[in-house]
Amino acid sequence: MPDFKPAPVKANVSKADLDKLDIRVGTIRSVEDVAASNKLVRLRVEFGDHARTILAGMKGERALLREIEGKQALFVVNMEPKRMVGEVSEGMLFDLGYADGIVPALAVPERPVPDGVRAG
Repeated sequence: MPDFKPAPVKANVSKADLDKLDIRVGTIRSVEDVAASNKLVRLRVEFGDHARTILAGMKGERALLREIEGKQALFVVNMEPKRMVGEVSEGMLFDLGYADGIVPALAVPERPVPDGVRAG
């Protein structure tokens, strides 16, 4: 990616601010189309002691959306539930690149870890 120029670093935050985020590893068990949306897919994610439905705006980002089934990724799990196109999302997928206008990639652990493990 020779033309990529990193965005400026955001303002500093305190450790206390960072500690407010609950970021955990989860395994994506299923990926389904959300028919009422041009962008959203429904992820069913296992976090060890529970599973959640997380909506992610990843339609069109990859040829086969189901290729991420069975993969572990990072998720923010303590966001307020959000209703989108008649469905509720119970968290947010962490991905890499979207904010910079490049094709996103999942933020994944380097090796398998137990579902529900916290980042930080």
